[in-house]
Amino acid sequence: MKESGRKQGAISPCAACKLLRRRCAQDCVFAPYFPADEPQKFASVHKVFGASNVNKMLQELPEHHRSDAVSSMVYEANARVRDPVYGCVGAISSLQQQIDVLQTQLAIAQAEVVHMRMRHFPSTSNPAGNSPENGSPSTNKHMAGDSQTKSFFGMDMVVDHQANMGESLWSC
Repeated sequence: MKESGRKQGAISPCAACKLLRRRCAQDCVFAPYFPADEPQKFASVHKVFGASNVNKMLQELPEHHRSDAVSSMVYEANARVRDPVYGCVGAISSLQQQIDVLQTQLAIAQAEVVHMRMRHFPSTSNPAGNSPENGSPSTNKHMAGDSQTKSFFGMDMVVDHQANMGESLWSC
């Protein structure tokens, strides 16, 4: 059995036993994961899950998985204290929404860069002087009229050469 840093002669109670006001036994299931110098760790887990449930969960797990389980319980308990309804799911949802907004902003910025390049450097979009009429392999007919489809950053851009001021229409 592991001693988890506790001396056999003078046993100081782990944070769990100290909070529960009980004697900390040599084989205490909480001692390796809730040291006496981190009382807030067990306090939040106890508040959310209860000591009895934490004890049952730890007893059912093999020892090599217990540390990860305690880390997860501490994370979820701290999240539940901050947000009692959603817990860590609320934090994950919020982060996912931020990712979605940032990906949209990135796509818009990339489209604006391409649009600006097309307006300021029209000759670089067609360096060999090829046009759809010449059978250029880099462009293909998209619609009737003088328009073509070009792919930039994984997005298709419809360039209508008959439109005013070189305006571009984006399609996905």
